[in-house]
Amino acid sequence: MRDLALDLSLAHRLANAADALSMAKYRSSELVIETKPDLTPVTDADKGIEFMIRDVLSQERPLDLVIGEEFGGKEEALAPTNTKYYWVIDPIDGTKNFVRGVPTWATLIALVNSEHEVILGVVSAPALYRRWFAYKGAGAFVSENGDTPRKLSVSAVTKLDDASISYSDLIGWGDRRQKFIDLQERIWRTRGLGDFWSHMLVAEGSVDIAVEPSLALWDMAANAIIVTEAGGVFGDLNGGLGAHGPNGLSTNGKLHQAFLDAINAGK
Repeated sequence: MRDLALDLSLAHRLANAADALSMAKYRSSELVIETKPDLTPVTDADKGIEFMIRDVLSQERPLDLVIGEEFGGKEEALAPTNTKYYWVIDPIDGTKNFVRGVPTWATLIALVNSEHEVILGVVSAPALYRRWFAYKGAGAFVSENGDTPRKLSVSAVTKLDDASISYSDLIGWGDRRQKFIDLQERIWRTRGLGDFWSHMLVAEGSVDIAVEPSLALWDMAANAIIVTEAGGVFGDLNGGLGAHGPNGLSTNGKLHQAFLDAINAGK
């Protein structure tokens, strides 16, 4: 059995160190930007943060595995034979924002058990002065500007016509694209906020649905536990639950099936 309170304390320390590294590079003329094979940007801050987290975990949780966006680890951690816990790290979620000086980026840290269930998550956005966190069974919280954490709860909206939805962009939707555009004409409010920020607003009850059509595990793991511990549902557009799908859908739970029905109509 894990003491998740101790794991959360470690995750906060990792997030503190990550915040110091990322803020030192944010809007800095010394930031080094490269282009990965998939044409997405990566910075020396992304690499430095993930390297630091891996180094600390190797000392403090030597039996655990690590999956990270920049240095891999999925093959071992996600192997059917794996019985170890593993950490999932996105050193900077929202790198495109980070390199352009837009403050909506964060370090995402999650812990997954041997049944591949996310059981702990920290999302730290120092340029927004916010940090969200949760572990299984303990609820979800946000700390704003270092203040006393506030417990989170999703909204009570029950109709799509009354809903507020946040998304990343219109790329990657495939044959669901037109359905999503049509849905925007129906619902109350739509904003393209994207990345972790959309999902955290669902956890806070400020947004009712957040959706991104193409994601990796490190984009979703920390978000998933925070949304679910706030009383919401996290899954994918095919109806699966959890953070292991090909895309991410956060809702307040009451709107989850209605959104799935609308976006998958006729499939």
